[in-house]
Amino acid sequence: MTDRDEPPVGEPPASAGRHGGDGGLSAAELIARSRAASPGLAQRPSRSARHAAAEEPPAGSPTDSASPTASASPTASGSATDAGSPTDAGSPTDAESATEAGSAARHLRIVEALRSGGAGKPARGGLALVSSRRPGPALATPVLDPPADPPDTAAPGASRATNGRTAADPGLGTAPATALTATAPGTSPPELSIPPIAPPPRKSRAGRNLPAAIGVGVGLAVLIIGTLALYRPSFVVLLSIAVAIGVFEMATAIGTTETRPPLVPLLAGVLVMEAAAWFRGPDGLVGALLLTVLGLTVWRLADGATGYLRDVAAGNLVALYVPFLAGFAALMAHADDGAARIVLFILTVVCSDTGGYAVGVLIGKHPMAPTVSPKKSWEGFAGSLLAGGVEGVLMMVFCFHQQWWQGALFGVAVVVTATLGDLGESMIKRDLGIKDMGKLLPGHGGIMDRLDSLLPCAPVAYLLLAAFLPG
Repeated sequence: MTDRDEPPVGEPPASAGRHGGDGGLSAAELIARSRAASPGLAQRPSRSARHAAAEEPPAGSPTDSASPTASASPTASGSATDAGSPTDAGSPTDAESATEAGSAARHLRIVEALRSGGAGKPARGGLALVSSRRPGPALATPVLDPPADPPDTAAPGASRATNGRTAADPGLGTAPATALTATAPGTSPPELSIPPIAPPPRKSRAGRNLPAAIGVGVGLAVLIIGTLALYRPSFVVLLSIAVAIGVFEMATAIGTTETRPPLVPLLAGVLVMEAAAWFRGPDGLVGALLLTVLGLTVWRLADGATGYLRDVAAGNLVALYVPFLAGFAALMAHADDGAARIVLFILTVVCSDTGGYAVGVLIGKHPMAPTVSPKKSWEGFAGSLLAGGVEGVLMMVFCFHQQWWQGALFGVAVVVTATLGDLGESMIKRDLGIKDMGKLLPGHGGIMDRLDSLLPCAPVAYLLLAAFLPG
């Protein structure tokens, strides 16, 4: 087996000169050897033959021997083309032969460099090919008139690639064998197995994680009922914590704009209003609200006049919307049957939300307020009225032993107020460009996203129960 650094038999060495090298070969011999090594080059006529064929006129043309040009021209009769003319030895024909010999020599050097992997030392004035040894896919080098494939000296069973290369050839890098294996003639290429693209998951019509929402709802119900059953003042503590979180969420959401409601006096107002409602009744709740508004106005003075009115107005909205309305729940819990009143109030709101949600998901087609809450439908509102009314009647008749119409009126009033409260908070979130007030409760959002229906219903439930129930 011939060593890789030695040239193949019948080819000049890699150190050949520019016009045939210093091996004593003439231009004609170099051309003959290059054409013998390359069948495509052997079939190609020389440049002088191509020029002669291009200049030869067709038969019967005016430039034949009978024409006056042919007989009278100096080229046909005279000495311009004699032995001493410029077209003798040293004429352009010999120059073209030398140029063609140089091209053939460069061609042979390219072929030899490719066969040796590009590691050979370039000849003087020749072309050097450098082969990258870094791992990666092999790059094919285009060569004009490539020589015929050399004899196959690879081991039996070794896969061949383009131009006789194998995957083990160091000149082709360390590409994978599958990238270098050529398909045999007459056989079809292997089929590519493309894994199917999974379709995008369908979006639930519920619009939220329903199992998580149910689990969180059950947990909150157990917590509320437990505080009411064990120690009712603990319900006020739980209410104060939830309201404080809701105030923080709403103030933070409003703070995403240029408005900055004062947070410290708002959180202090939560504690003052809930405690005043429990210990001092309605008068204490109203007085605590006035103190909170005064504290907001004074606290904001320290930040300068820029945006003062805007920030104070936003703070008053938060104080009135969250802790003041929540104080009516503390008022209901303070009565002798306060636990039952809180259960009736919260259960009616829950039935309203659940009935509207179920009916809206199943048959809801007519949006109630497309620009505010696109998923709220009139069909869902009808389901809320039905569920809330039935629950109000059952609770008022069997728990409080009152008239059925009182329960129906209570249920309808709470459902309408809860729907308006939900739309009101949706309007605020739409104006702020957010979906939820927070992320504390999985499947629900934030605390404010659960208090949005309860807060407006608290004063309505408190007033109706004060009118229907004695004491």
